[in-house]
Amino acid sequence: MAAVALEGFAELTVRLREARKGAATPQEALVDVAAAYAGFADQRPALYDAMFTLSTELSFDGADGPMPPRDAFGELEETIRPLAGERDVEALAETFWSALHGLVMLTRNRRLRPGQERRRLELLVGRFALGPIRRA
Repeated sequence: MAAVALEGFAELTVRLREARKGAATPQEALVDVAAAYAGFADQRPALYDAMFTLSTELSFDGADGPMPPRDAFGELEETIRPLAGERDVEALAETFWSALHGLVMLTRNRRLRPGQERRRLELLVGRFALGPIRRA
């Protein structure tokens, strides 16, 4: 299962990188990367499950983990970086990834209203593209 998951991460990395690099602005990159992520999960559900929901020995904790998962996460970090301002890029990327994964899984399992997938992605991206949060 881990070998299949690693191949999936390599494929996901390519899709995310192409989406990020093909965008004209950081905001467009965020939209395109979110759509590429959701599209990958929708088009490759069994592979996505091997990567994220089935039990494996793969570690995602820093430099000791295998390269393909780190590379995929790195694409999320590079997408978020220009929009992060003074905020923690790694924490933002983890939160963005978590939200994308949640949307993917809740949509797939029919826990969210049908036909609203694009709107939910737009709302999510809008929250991350706002820039630094200013506290009064």
